[in-house]
Amino acid sequence: MTANRLRLGISRCLLGEQVRYDGGHKRDRFLTDVLGHYVEWVPVCPEVEAGLSTPREAMRLVGDPEKPQLITIKSARNLTKPVALFAERKLEALEQSDLSGYIFKKDSPSCGIERVRVFNQQGMPSRTGVGLFARAFTERFPLVPIEDEGRLCDPVLRDNFIERVFCYHRWQALARSPLTRKAVVLFHTAHKYLLLAHSGDCYQALGRLVAQAHRYRPTELVERYGTLFMKALAVKTTRRKQVNVLQHLVGHLKERLKSRERAELDSVIRDYHQGLVPLIVPVTLVRHYVALYEIDYVRDQVYLNPHPKELMLRNYV
Repeated sequence: MTANRLRLGISRCLLGEQVRYDGGHKRDRFLTDVLGHYVEWVPVCPEVEAGLSTPREAMRLVGDPEKPQLITIKSARNLTKPVALFAERKLEALEQSDLSGYIFKKDSPSCGIERVRVFNQQGMPSRTGVGLFARAFTERFPLVPIEDEGRLCDPVLRDNFIERVFCYHRWQALARSPLTRKAVVLFHTAHKYLLLAHSGDCYQALGRLVAQAHRYRPTELVERYGTLFMKALAVKTTRRKQVNVLQHLVGHLKERLKSRERAELDSVIRDYHQGLVPLIVPVTLVRHYVALYEIDYVRDQVYLNPHPKELMLRNYV
């Protein structure tokens, strides 16, 4: 285990542990067999760790979607309190785990992060709930990237989540290091084009914050920066935004590129814009020319290498 390997919280059943109410599991092969090579898992099952048995009676959320009760379906036993008490204890412990993200089980009354069924007093469901533990987690750790395994089947959402995880991990390292205003400026400089690929407004706001770095104590600066940084990365990128960034990067090369090379880059970016090739194709070509012509400023941009290439996330977006 390397010292800087990032840690992700995860619902235990997604790792293949037989902790579900029916005694089964929901192992996710991408998480265990692919992403697992790059992260250290911190497994949690709120229901089992709150003292409930496996197997156990199925349960559901009932009442106010903003403050629902966790009720067993057949016996109508109220399990809200034991799960809430567990969540309080567990979140205290997770403070020390330095998590860079969390992957929850979708639709779970304890772990679902959105569209969880909540039943009214007449027994009618609505998809308006959040699992009890998931809600407590996000309230305690609002900046930590979260996702459920169902949404990770979407290549765009998967790329965005894992990108945010690695970015948050880098920001955590910044916050733990000897804090200086210069360190924040350098961090921002390396992430500029990645930010631009998500949100032009946040990109500009972060630029203004960094330009006014002298107004803040380093600890306050890094906290303000981190909040807006993660807000920016949560904004969904698009092909149009990606093309804009790619064209900016090519602009740094224009004095070096031969006409044939520039035409090749323009053609590949156009193919990407039209959906004919995935993002990895123009990015790889930009990386090639950046290395060839030794454009250090672009070479150091996180945009070109936001996560391990072996995950091949940009092969599908």
